[in-house]
Amino acid sequence: MRVLGGRLVGWLRQRDPGLGASRRAARTAVVMPVLFAFCAGVLKAPNVATFAAFGAFAMLLLVDFSGPMIQRIRAQVQLGLAWLVLVSVGTLAGSSVWTAVVATAVVGFAVLFSGVVSSVLAGAGTSMLLAFILSVATPGPLSALPDRLAGVAIAAVAAVFAVWFLWPRSSVDPLGAPAARVCRAAAAQVRSEAKDSAAVCAVRTAETTTLIDELRRTFTATPYRPTGLSTGSRAIVRLVDELTWLSAILEEPVAEAACEADAAAVHLAAAQVLEHGADLLDDPAVTVEELTKAAQVLRDAVTALEEDAVDRLPATYRSEADLLGSLNVSFRAQEIAFAVLLIAQNIEAARTAEQRSWTDRLLGREPTALAGPFASAAERAGAHLERHSVWLHNSIRGAIGLAAAVAFADLTGVQHGFWVILGTLSVLRSNALSTGQNAYRAIAGTVAGSIIGAVLLQLIGDNRTALWILLPIAVLVAGIVPAAISFATGQAAFTVTLVILFNIAQPEGWSLILFRIGDIALGCAVSVAVGLLFWPRGASKAVGKALAEAYVDSAQYLVSVVGYAVSCCAPGPRTPQDGRRAAAAARRLDDTFRTYLAERGAKRVPLSEMTALVTGVVGVRLAADAVLELWERYADGRPPSDDRAAAQAALLVSANRLLKWYGDLAGALDGRGSVPQPLPHDDPTKARLVDAVRRDLYDADDQATPTAIRILWTNDHLEVVRRLQPGLTVAAQSTT
Repeated sequence: MRVLGGRLVGWLRQRDPGLGASRRAARTAVVMPVLFAFCAGVLKAPNVATFAAFGAFAMLLLVDFSGPMIQRIRAQVQLGLAWLVLVSVGTLAGSSVWTAVVATAVVGFAVLFSGVVSSVLAGAGTSMLLAFILSVATPGPLSALPDRLAGVAIAAVAAVFAVWFLWPRSSVDPLGAPAARVCRAAAAQVRSEAKDSAAVCAVRTAETTTLIDELRRTFTATPYRPTGLSTGSRAIVRLVDELTWLSAILEEPVAEAACEADAAAVHLAAAQVLEHGADLLDDPAVTVEELTKAAQVLRDAVTALEEDAVDRLPATYRSEADLLGSLNVSFRAQEIAFAVLLIAQNIEAARTAEQRSWTDRLLGREPTALAGPFASAAERAGAHLERHSVWLHNSIRGAIGLAAAVAFADLTGVQHGFWVILGTLSVLRSNALSTGQNAYRAIAGTVAGSIIGAVLLQLIGDNRTALWILLPIAVLVAGIVPAAISFATGQAAFTVTLVILFNIAQPEGWSLILFRIGDIALGCAVSVAVGLLFWPRGASKAVGKALAEAYVDSAQYLVSVVGYAVSCCAPGPRTPQDGRRAAAAARRLDDTFRTYLAERGAKRVPLSEMTALVTGVVGVRLAADAVLELWERYADGRPPSDDRAAAQAALLVSANRLLKWYGDLAGALDGRGSVPQPLPHDDPTKARLVDAVRRDLYDADDQATPTAIRILWTNDHLEVVRRLQPGLTVAAQSTT
């Protein structure tokens, strides 16, 4: 028996990583039957029992809030209050078919679209929709409202205690441990560059590459909803991109002069930051103070590096290669430092996100955001009020589908309109293919579950004790099998659960089973029709547009930052909306890509190529951030004391050349042209830049100025963006 139990647990852990579905199912299997028995048997109130049972099901099985326990309890309380409001609205709206249709469309869109604001709202979306559907699809007089609210209140209180005491979930993010391993490996590699031989560095590089590949595989396989992540988890997701970028930097060959004192100091300080960051990811009890101190040491080391680079820049040189080559080591150290500081910021953000106020958490406000919580929520939602947003498409499609199901249930005169709407909600997905596949699986699962239910009723007969014994078992299986086996088996198990539940409350036998099959089929038909009419290609089509927008906005942001960098560095010349626009496009791309990964059906573009294209957007945007950070520390609003006009012109030529290339790439990804070939080195522009620096940015003693160093480092960042192009060309060609 023990061996069998061990095998079952092992199978569950393999199919249900972290046992999240098993935990929710076990809680529901305990609480839901108890509430149903109490309300139906003790209180003798069938209406209260129905809403208590479905409320417990929705508040325990369909949600799994993250964060510290106090935050989870608050989220459960808020969900209970939302159920009270939505049940009231649904009961009022159910008085006529037209008010029901209009209210369903409005409430459906509001609930679905609100998920872009925060993980709390996204994670509770299906549960809140079920509250409204249950009440609007079971019309009743206003006198029935107190019983409905009583059932909801009982379920909400029970859910809070269940989350608190019954198998509490861990707050550890599944990406935290592999990210910590990458941080430690990268720290060893960075330290090795400062102290060890090229052979040792090569071994360290291989270790880091292996671990970053493992991290990305874990990231791709993690079943997150696009914006169903908490702010802390989203910070960890951004950390994956930044660790990937750092790994790409570290894969570049190491120069022989990497042991220069100031560059070595930067490497050692960066390694220390990475190790403290890994400690924070591994142990929630570790505080951020040591990471903050280590980050300041790294910033001081970068400042010293810049001062040393000024002294090292030669007064005379044979070619521009000599001049630029003299900065290779310092630029690499500066580039590593920027990437490591970004990583430290995200690790700190992940930790401090869990300490936010409840209002900030509910409205999705970032820990470091300057705007208030409502302004942050409006900005996040505004980023998706755009015609190519998959989240907007899904919200509109869902609202129309649910409203159509309400109207269709009334027009066909079915006796169980709730099941029609539930069938629509169950199978409607982001594209017609996925919706059609889910409809087929839902009907097949319902038929299978109905047959199993009929057999059980035939065997059990009128034995209500046996039905009560089977109810928690059926709830447990219905909660586990969708995640552990398949959607169809989940539908079958859910059907068996409902057959048992309703035959306990009001025995109907075969009539309930037949109605259940017919109503689910009608709901699935509505879903398929809506899926075919509204954005049938889903994220597979939208991901190309999202990539195109993100590349154009990120490249425009890069040009804007370069213009700011080489002008007077005052706040005026900068165009802040370029950065916000690039960030908004990146958020839409992230959501679209996540939806694309979640869609069923064959992927026309290999996952590796699509991931490379998404990562390319990150590279362009982070390069722009690096240029901005390089210059922003010196912005004081005063006119420059040196002549940068010629250098500025040369840099802007290079930046605009990149903008045009990435614009052409965006057009190809959006189906408006062919994939451009990678740009070659622009030797004439580079020569003009070096001449401008030598002529205008050396002082009277023929010594380079700090501005000269930053101009040349800015050119290096542009060169990094250009070097992304060969890989992006190969990946983009697979999409056309």
